[in-house]
Parts: sequence; C-alpha cells; structure tokens
Amino acid sequence: MALNTWWIVLVAVGVLVVAVLIGILLGLRGRRRADADPSALVSRAERLRGLPSFRTAVRRRIGLLAGVLAVGAVAVLLTGVVAARPMSAKTIQPINTSRDIMLCLDVSGSMSDVDVEVLTVFEELLEGFEGERIGLTIFNSSPVQVFPLTDDYPFVREQLKSIRTSFDYVDDTPEHWVGTLNGPGASLIGDGLAACTMRFDHLDDDRSRSVILATDNELAGASILTVEEAAQFAQSRGVRVFALNPVQGKDPQVSAELADAARLTGGQSYPLRDTTTVADIITEIQKQEATALKGQAQVIRVDTPNLAIALTLVSILGFLLLLWRVRL
Repeated sequence: MALNTWWIVLVAVGVLVVAVLIGILLGLRGRRRADADPSALVSRAERLRGLPSFRTAVRRRIGLLAGVLAVGAVAVLLTGVVAARPMSAKTIQPINTSRDIMLCLDVSGSMSDVDVEVLTVFEELLEGFEGERIGLTIFNSSPVQVFPLTDDYPFVREQLKSIRTSFDYVDDTPEHWVGTLNGPGASLIGDGLAACTMRFDHLDDDRSRSVILATDNELAGASILTVEEAAQFAQSRGVRVFALNPVQGKDPQVSAELADAARLTGGQSYPLRDTTTVADIITEIQKQEATALKGQAQVIRVDTPNLAIALTLVSILGFLLLLWRVRL
C-alpha cells in the first residue's frame, strides 16, 4: 500500500508530538503548583495510600489514562493515514467491443476534384459510428497509411481535416502527395485496395472488418493486382468492401467492375452524392456483430481507504469508551 500524499502522516505525527509535549508541560506546571501550595492536607493520608484497594484503584486509573492516550494517538495517526489517501496497484486489461473500418482514398489526379467531397462523407460517417476503430490509407501509384486503426475520434477528425486542407495546394508538396507517387502509373486501385486490406491487425481474432473504398476506378498504369483480385484477397481475409463511386453510371463497364468487386466481398457500391449513401453504409457495417478486443494490460493506482477507515473508526470508538470509563 502506498500513500498519495504521505506528508499528511508527518503532519499528524507532528500534531501528536506537540500535543504530548503540551500535556507534559501542563502536568509539570500543575505538580509544581501543588507542591508550592498544598491547599488540602489530610492527616494520615499515607495510611490511605497504603490500602490495597486504593493502590488497585490508582493502578486501574493510570492504566485507563494510558489507554486513553495510546488509543487517542493511534486514532490521530490513522486519521492522518486516511487523509493521505492509501492507494494500491491494480492491473486492468481494457476491452473494446467494436468493429474495424479502414477508410481507403484514391488521391489520383482524376479524383482530385471530388476528394474533398469524399472526405466530407468520411466525416459524416464518423458521426454515425460509436467506438468503432477507424483508420485511413490513401493511394495513387503507391499507398500510404495516414493513421492506423484507432478509436480516438478527435484525432481522426484532426487528420481528416489535415488531409482535406492539403487539397487547397497551399504547400509546394501537398500532404496527400507524400509517399503516394513512388511507383509507375497512377490510380492503381487494385494495389490500393489490397494495401488497405493489409492494414488490419489482430488477424487471429474474428472481428468485423470493412474497407470503405472511395475511387472512380479509372486505372492509369499497370497494377500488380486487378480490382477483382484485390477483392478476392479481401474476401479471403473476411474484409467487406463498400465502394464510393463519384462517377457511378458515367462509364457503365467501369462502374460495374467496381460494384462487382464490392459484392464479391459481401459489400456494395454506392454513388458518392446519393442522399442515403452515408446512412446505408453505416447500417450495413453495424449489421455485423461487434466483438471484444483486449487492449494492453495497464497498471493503475486506485484508492483503497477501507481498512484504514475501519481501523480509524474502531480507534475513535475505543477512545470515546475509555473517556467515558475514566469519566474525563
């Protein structure tokens, strides 16, 4: 057991020492006065003091007075211990019951005009989730993880705002360019989706995992994986893909390819500007059962004053009973 404010016990000890010293000084002063002015002389008092019953009564009273002092001192010290807040270490393991959602954003040139809208949709999706772990990965010719899965929503909002600001192109190198142009070609959707799928952790746990993929599916280069192959990879890992297509229907074949890939994983494709898109995605994700995820064990200190309080109450009660017995 540790004390949060241990110095309070020192204060209690100091108060106790001062009280004892004052008592001793008052006792010595009273004895000197009695020796100097014996106002009540009793003849043959020594014979009275010699009686066994008198000696027994004196010893009993001295014992009771000593008990009063001892129990009172213990009560003061225990009161100081209670005021100092006794604490003990406790190991806890946080359990987060949630789902995992990876936001996957195509930041290629063909998406630059709509990515701000997509990020706004991402923020609206965030409002509909509670406790879910959210991550963000962006891609063009190469993928970059902006932030891993986390349930720190203020941090998520800050990062989404930062990425959205980069599309104002006020910096020489916008944030969404950093790390996303390290390969040939552009808008490699299959590679981007596969990279987003690989961002999930705790793969041994049976968890609800979803990728929200925002892309126009306009490939400009030779990717390692096609969209269909990336969808098959996601399906093998139990990841559902929900696609946001800003140009859905513009090119029926391209849109159908993206929709088919999403359906292959158990997900669906949605038009970006449909009024029900956000609500539909939230509903579909929340249909999946949230599962418990154990966090890292943590050692915390908690107040444990119960024993000290109980002992303090017992000592105070004993002090009062002795006072009553001695008739002080």
